Amino acid sequence: MIRQFELVERVKAYDPSADEDALNRAYVFSMQAHGSQKRASGDPYFSHPVEVAGILAAMKLDTASIITGLLHDTVEDTVATLEDVSRLFGKEIAFLVDGVTKLSRLELQSDRTKQAENFRKLVLAMSEDIRVLLVKLTDRLHNMRTLNFIKSADKRRQIARETMEIYAPLAERIGMHRMKDELEDLAFAELHGEARDGILARLSFLRTQAGGVVERVAEKLTATLGASDLPNATVNGREKAPYSIWIKMQRKNIAFEQLSDIMAFRVIVDSIEQCYQALGAIHREYPVVPGRFKDYISTPKPNDYKSLHTGIIGPERQRIEIQIRTKEMHEVAELGVAAHWTYKQADARHEGRQYRWLRELLDILEHASNPEEFLENTKLEMYQDQVFCFTPKGDLIALPRGATPVDFAYAVHSVVGDTCVGAKLNGRIVPLRTQLANGDQVEIVTSKAQTPSPTWERFVVTGKARARVRRFVRHQQRTQYVNLGREILTKAFRQEHLELTEKALEGSLKQFNCGNVDDLHAAVGEGLVTKGEVLNAVFPNRAERASAKVVPLVRARRPLENAVPIRGMIPGMALHFAGCCHPLPGDRIVGIVTTGKGVTIHTVDCETLESFTSMPERWLDVAWDAAEDGLAHVGRISVMVGNAPGALGSLTTIIGKNNGNITNLKITNRSADFFEILVDIEVRDVKHLSNVIAALRSAPVINSVERARG
Repeated sequence: MIRQFELVERVKAYDPSADEDALNRAYVFSMQAHGSQKRASGDPYFSHPVEVAGILAAMKLDTASIITGLLHDTVEDTVATLEDVSRLFGKEIAFLVDGVTKLSRLELQSDRTKQAENFRKLVLAMSEDIRVLLVKLTDRLHNMRTLNFIKSADKRRQIARETMEIYAPLAERIGMHRMKDELEDLAFAELHGEARDGILARLSFLRTQAGGVVERVAEKLTATLGASDLPNATVNGREKAPYSIWIKMQRKNIAFEQLSDIMAFRVIVDSIEQCYQALGAIHREYPVVPGRFKDYISTPKPNDYKSLHTGIIGPERQRIEIQIRTKEMHEVAELGVAAHWTYKQADARHEGRQYRWLRELLDILEHASNPEEFLENTKLEMYQDQVFCFTPKGDLIALPRGATPVDFAYAVHSVVGDTCVGAKLNGRIVPLRTQLANGDQVEIVTSKAQTPSPTWERFVVTGKARARVRRFVRHQQRTQYVNLGREILTKAFRQEHLELTEKALEGSLKQFNCGNVDDLHAAVGEGLVTKGEVLNAVFPNRAERASAKVVPLVRARRPLENAVPIRGMIPGMALHFAGCCHPLPGDRIVGIVTTGKGVTIHTVDCETLESFTSMPERWLDVAWDAAEDGLAHVGRISVMVGNAPGALGSLTTIIGKNNGNITNLKITNRSADFFEILVDIEVRDVKHLSNVIAALRSAPVINSVERARG
């Protein structure tokens, strides 16, 4: 355990102006507050905050961070209060301690909702002061170093999983690669101990077999750089971390022996100019591995990581990876945010880029419906490798691998994402689900009339995009459920010759656990509450109407004046068109209220309706609204076409010439003479589909055409 004078000397060594008195008082206060408390290892509990403070001092953090490390568990685990901390050490320290204290039980939570809620608090706390995260990460690092003393295997695995899923990615996000590597390795040892031991054994065997190959390669690279007028360049060789090797084996589905870049070498030079000079010298001397060069100096990562990466067939015919950087770049690469206290002269752009991802997490937090969704979307934001794309003006946008133009649009601005209708990739129009590659120039086409599509959620990969799309869908669903429920109740009350007032509905809200009238409307629209239940709640003494009023012989129905019009509803939200009968404007239709899904629209002669004859409360009279005229709807036809060259071409040509748009085509049966095909076609209404069918029947290659049912 670090002694009091040792800790003060470490801090004063890099910060002569550090408040020595405050450090001494914090050390004594923490030691007295924790008293005789013990850790799982049997050591005095006080050893933990002292070790945390020591790690923070090794990262050369400011005095406030060191004191926070000493005090971070006092409010949570001792009789000391936040007021005591504020009185003795000031408001700044109290704020930091409070930020860490609120999260100190994160590792003890097994319930996912609590874990997600605590992570939400962490993001809020670190958004106000990033030092909260630095202390929390250091706290977690020391806990992981002593994880083996916890007796419960389940608890150890839970803490290791949480470290791997949340804390290691957070450390990487703020550029603290050294801490990220150690966190991953400690968690890997707990979660997959046998795999780690196996990789370490193979690495040891390689070292023995190769007989100091790392040292020999480093010497030859140093000689190459010295001959190119770079005598001060230093070369350090290292093996890939066991966890990185394991992940690569998993991702590429290859054995350890097939890995060709287990060795990596780091070249440290004095300036940016020398970085490129060193790159040229190495490329002149050794063959380059195609596709392995990356320039993170001209296009830094979002966490401000800068370096040149290249792959070569180096000395002794070894395939190796080389990273070239300056001393300052190396400090930032290893310590990330913590290095900013060392390099106070860093310009404003440095900090702005560093914290952009944090602002995006706050944006996700604003639009997520619950803590679990926030945690899920945040993991999307933190985990994946990155691609770098450019706007038409040349601005750099960093995105996760697999990102699409929709993700790019939301990264530019939320409004650009919401109104995105199309995209140009390197000057060519592409589908919105196209995956972006490094160096792509992306131009987003927008329209004020556009809104996010629910289908976007299937392919977007950034947490920000997914959170925005989900929020829109939730808002639209809510609005549509409210409107639909209001229409249903209005028509139902009118049909019963009863007056529907908001005051009358307010009296029944408690019965349905609704906070306001809109909540009740939404519940009716969603199918959670039936119109009959609301009628009975508002007018409990009304005479019971015969349930047979909903005529089971639906096929004889005619549209009623009390029918609910289908108006302004986006299919897939409060309204669904049945896939069994594909209703079109012009068909006589009926709605079936499905619990939790809203209304499904069927044609009145759909055979599926037979299964609902015993549930009259589910039936809803609906009618096409005039506003629906001209919109595209999907109709399905069954076609039997001759098995002859050009037959399928004739089929599609005829549909196209009649302004139909094929959305899906499936061959259901084939023989030597005929193919049976189901075709989904976008049309305006029944008349339009009838015209398409008539045109197909006149073609010699078409044997028969019918509108498909079921």
